Amino acid sequence: MTKYIVVAGGVMSGVGKGVTTASIARILSEHGFKVTTIKIDPYINYDAGTLRPTEHGEVWVTDDGGEIDQDLGNYERFLDVDVPKINNITTGQVYKTIIDKERKGGYLGKTVQFIPHVPDEIKRRITEASKGYDISIVEIGGTIGDYENIPFLFAMKSMERELGKDNVVYVLITYLPIPSHIEEMKTKPTQQAIRLLGETGIIPDFIVCRAKKPLDKIRKQKIETYANIPSEHVISEPDIDTIYSIPLDLEKEQLGIKILKELKLKPKKEPNWSEWKKLVGRIKQPKKTVKVAIVGKYVEIGDYDLADSYVSVNQALIHAGASLDLGVEIHWVDSKRFEDNSKNIDVLKNYDGIIVPGGFGASGVEGKIKAANYARLNKVPYLGLCYGLQLAVVEFARNVCSIKNANTAENAKTNAPVIDILPTQKELMEKSQYGGTMRLGAYAAVLKEKTQVLKLYRETGRLKEDGEKIEKLKKDKEQQFRLGILDHNKNIVLERHRHRYEVNPKYIDILEKNGLIFSGYHLREDKTKLMEYIELKNHPFFVGTQAHPEFKSRLGNPSPLFYGFVNACGKR
Repeated sequence: MTKYIVVAGGVMSGVGKGVTTASIARILSEHGFKVTTIKIDPYINYDAGTLRPTEHGEVWVTDDGGEIDQDLGNYERFLDVDVPKINNITTGQVYKTIIDKERKGGYLGKTVQFIPHVPDEIKRRITEASKGYDISIVEIGGTIGDYENIPFLFAMKSMERELGKDNVVYVLITYLPIPSHIEEMKTKPTQQAIRLLGETGIIPDFIVCRAKKPLDKIRKQKIETYANIPSEHVISEPDIDTIYSIPLDLEKEQLGIKILKELKLKPKKEPNWSEWKKLVGRIKQPKKTVKVAIVGKYVEIGDYDLADSYVSVNQALIHAGASLDLGVEIHWVDSKRFEDNSKNIDVLKNYDGIIVPGGFGASGVEGKIKAANYARLNKVPYLGLCYGLQLAVVEFARNVCSIKNANTAENAKTNAPVIDILPTQKELMEKSQYGGTMRLGAYAAVLKEKTQVLKLYRETGRLKEDGEKIEKLKKDKEQQFRLGILDHNKNIVLERHRHRYEVNPKYIDILEKNGLIFSGYHLREDKTKLMEYIELKNHPFFVGTQAHPEFKSRLGNPSPLFYGFVNACGKR
């Protein structure tokens, strides 16, 4: 029988539920258990695909094409597994399923009500996503006291009643503020969160206390008394230098053993944290540091910078740096600065490398094109991700191929759309079938021999790793279309995509004749070639990919392209 850990948050959002959930999952997997993670998002959106990055953070993409909350990225990064889209549950999904079923007569004339139908659908989804696992960790988004949380908390309490208390553990992640005018850690918000959780019939088994400083004995005793739980179940989780320290810090308090004891389980093996500790040590104290500029548009809202818009790019750089024993100092640069004043481009001389990440729309595009031009001309390592590849192609077409009006059809009317919607996609858009025009999820790409991209995938062992996944994908009838035509299985890799526009096949010949190398392609079943990678000769590192390789980067198993990029930065 699968056992469940329910993680909920109190006081405020953004306290680290996602990384704490991921850390608990990693700890329990180190103890020998097969663990999965589920994220519940109470918003009414069906998925995260249409949410604004500046408000919600980046959209995470799964292998099977899910557009998901970014917390699933933490789960994958910590567990080094691929989490499917059914592991993200939203209010929108729950209600749509119930209404669709009712419209089809699935309830046989019964009155459809909140209870029991909504909690039953939630439980069905959680059970389905947890099949085959020893332990399933369910993170409930939002904050205790939100109206949106109530159906999910009710459902988990119902599962506890059905399965028995020995099979369900509740973890409350809470925040203890230290007001600057008194410099004293306050427990009252945590007490209120415990009370609000109690109103749903749930008493936390563990309370993880987030704060700027470690929890002291006085505060710990207060929380212990108010929550009526053992003091050793009140866990201190202060701010740290890197999120990858969290599993190690929680292990110092033996949280894994304590949770297993609560679930009436015994460890299956002795944890081995040696490699993890080595990598964390390199993140904290690298031999050398490089400076990288990420040139994008989702970097600020009001007076605040929002690195969460590109959190996976950030983490992929950290992973690559840890493997190379290089610290990566990341600077977020608003591409619109280069449009306001062309002299501002000179700021890029302060960096060892430039990344242009994904994005949509016309805002800041010309600034990104200028950044790609600067990197190409000044031999600065460049990595273009999705839109970053497309705009590097536009720059090359304009300034090397002399196609002055070259542009992407996504944001401008042009008679030289080097980036465009393919004819088959246009047909679907004319029928308002927009979902079918986007490439979502892991697609196969064939890499060309004697290219820098192929060399990197070989060096990092990703060719073999992806080869095993491709064999499984061949047996999945619903996912086979992502493979396309595999060209005798030579040098094939899988990377995740989230885009609609492609390099226009009409311009490939002229681009190649002028020196742009297309290092890899996806061959669709209709024999249309979609360009997946670009690179330049006689440049330290100038690589672009139509994919989002940051979604498959892990600590100890970095993305090949990020590994190559950071390595090139280190050689400057």
